[in-house]
Amino acid sequence: MVLTVAARTAPPAAGWRRGSAARRLAPLLPALATVLLLAAPIAPGDVNAAGKVAPADAASAVLVLTCAVRLVRARRQPVLTARAAALLGAPLIGFAASAVTSPAPGLGAAGFVRYAQVFVLVPVAVVLSLRDRRDAGVLAGTVVVLALLQGAVGTWQYATGTGASYMGRDVRAVGTFGPSDIMGMATVVAYGLVIAAGYALAPEGRARARWVGPAAAVCAGALLVPLAVSFSRGTWIATAVACAAVIPLAGRRRAGRVLAVLGMCAVLLVGGFGAGSRLIGDRVASIAAVTDAPDHSVTDRYALWSAALSMWREHPALGVGLKRFPAERDAHAPLALSSASDTEGAGQSFVREPLLSPHNMYLLALAEQGLVGCALLTGSWAGLLALAATRLAPTRRRSPMSSRPGVGLAAVGLLVWTCVDFLYADIGGPATVLTAVVLGLAAWWALHPEEGREQGPADGRGR
Repeated sequence: MVLTVAARTAPPAAGWRRGSAARRLAPLLPALATVLLLAAPIAPGDVNAAGKVAPADAASAVLVLTCAVRLVRARRQPVLTARAAALLGAPLIGFAASAVTSPAPGLGAAGFVRYAQVFVLVPVAVVLSLRDRRDAGVLAGTVVVLALLQGAVGTWQYATGTGASYMGRDVRAVGTFGPSDIMGMATVVAYGLVIAAGYALAPEGRARARWVGPAAAVCAGALLVPLAVSFSRGTWIATAVACAAVIPLAGRRRAGRVLAVLGMCAVLLVGGFGAGSRLIGDRVASIAAVTDAPDHSVTDRYALWSAALSMWREHPALGVGLKRFPAERDAHAPLALSSASDTEGAGQSFVREPLLSPHNMYLLALAEQGLVGCALLTGSWAGLLALAATRLAPTRRRSPMSSRPGVGLAAVGLLVWTCVDFLYADIGGPATVLTAVVLGLAAWWALHPEEGREQGPADGRGR
């Protein structure tokens, strides 16, 4: 009789658990779809085409709308603390001021929507969608999965000579983003590597399975390959700085072990490339030559930076207006600037891509939004980074074990990576929406101390 009752009652219990898991995952689906849709191939010419909306951007709009509807139905008051609302919402003031004072109202309005999407709306929606550390882990894991997918495509491109053109050879890994967005795959892979490194460095807590650390270390080592063959100097620098910033927060012993493993992976990586190691070595060496003997791409970048500073000097307070940099570029740029860069390979014929931004987010904000907008935007990032790092510092009330969770280390690494990478890049292209998602993930850790606290299995929710 006991066996019969158990057999009859087991299936409903299992079904209840599956239904409970599905209901728990449902609020995260728009955010997960936003990330995973970045694996969809980008058709040549779609990256910068006017009026084109990438699938991931459409998914981010659904994320914002579903979050808003859920909040209205739940009638949660308040939805954000005053500190969270101030840090995340402050950049809107600069965006609005620059859009209103822009001499091109249409461009100003379009720029306001884009900047609000990337730096405010999507991050806020992610913050409100994540309920606890398990949700944050699911989203972080999804970013790593996307990085592995894009990295696999990029590594195959390098190995088969079907990537973007680099030094006369089609070996540059660009993933599914194509040569028109050569930073897309590098950005995705770097975000995945930083997250994996954070989870690999984190001590094993009660709320984490034992396999997470080793699996994260393997993922971080595997992602070194596509990162190397992306030939992106700015991404290399940002990744190195982010990992260097996170490692001390993880403790000396564990950091030493992880560094030893990553060092061996790097040696095997360079040694296993054969002839390709020369290309990587030359690219690394060129980092030190950007001031003494800069190549053509670096010369163009310096010219664009000079143009951005010139725009700011003419309009120091509110800038020239959102999305006005391309229209003002030629009036402020030196004669050394090229009108476009050459791209080809990875399924695309030779195309001249116009240089429409300074490839420096800080200078872009300074030129288009002035000192007011730039200060509000960078101040928001600095505040989030300070809060995220503070939460990782051990205190008397929290043990070192519980103060260094993987999501916290990953959040600090992501913020550091983004702030450093913005010295060499700015928003643009389909991968920009991933920047918005990871900013939201990092902001959740920085602004939700109660939800981010270590929980054991005894709390009644299985964490």
